[in-house]
Amino acid sequence: MPSKAAVWSAGGAHKWGSDALSTATPHGLSLTPYSPRVAYGVIRPDEFEWITRPHEPGEPARHVAELSERVGLTHTRGNVWRYEPGAKGRRHRERGHEETFVVLSGTLSIYLGDPPERVDVPTGGVIHVEPGTALQSANHGEADLLVYVYGAPAEHERAEVLDSAL
Repeated sequence: MPSKAAVWSAGGAHKWGSDALSTATPHGLSLTPYSPRVAYGVIRPDEFEWITRPHEPGEPARHVAELSERVGLTHTRGNVWRYEPGAKGRRHRERGHEETFVVLSGTLSIYLGDPPERVDVPTGGVIHVEPGTALQSANHGEADLLVYVYGAPAEHERAEVLDSAL
């Protein structure tokens, strides 16, 4: 069972998730018992279950930690991808959902559109791709690339696979 979390409201006056509701008063905080109101799922990096994606012999691999079901996403999907140096993904087009890429480490090289245009996104950067846009991700760096990819709505239909841009 997940541990309880402390989440402060925008005004900072209430905290949900602990065993008590803290309310700011002129004389400090008063504690009022209540039932927890926060539902959440947590997966720490050392708990990722990496799946190696298909690749040609001798070609650098991509690995995915599928998070959607494990963390309880119902209307969206999210995965963490790890690309070895030189690894590239399949060029594809998502038909019905948008994707947002958050670079956790390394530099993401993403080829967008038709003809493909290379866009490099550094650590800490974010790129958002609308539905219907052709894309292909690659790691041209010398270290592993780690990217969180978030898609909405959750789509169970397979993307259209295209000829490689690389």
